Amino acid sequence: MTIDNIRSEIDRLDDELLKIFNHRADLALKIGAIKKDSGLAVYDPEREKKIFLRMKTENPGPLDDHAIVRLFERVIDESRRLERIMNFPTKEE
Repeated sequence: MTIDNIRSEIDRLDDELLKIFNHRADLALKIGAIKKDSGLAVYDPEREKKIFLRMKTENPGPLDDHAIVRLFERVIDESRRLERIMNFPTKEE
């Protein structure tokens, strides 16, 4: 394989990740709407712990578990931010 071939594959994966991230965000918005209607908080630390544990358990590497958790923390943070903006708007956002 050449560098160009590998970069092409990375670009393809990046495109796929972009679709997945946005699909995940759409689902988070649906959950946010349900939480709003039910009077539930946006932040659910127990749910996040379960996600991190599941991702570490399923992680085949080469990224270590700490890296996987950091990546998912960022994805979840952005989903939570979007949930707040769309379902619990404030003047600051």
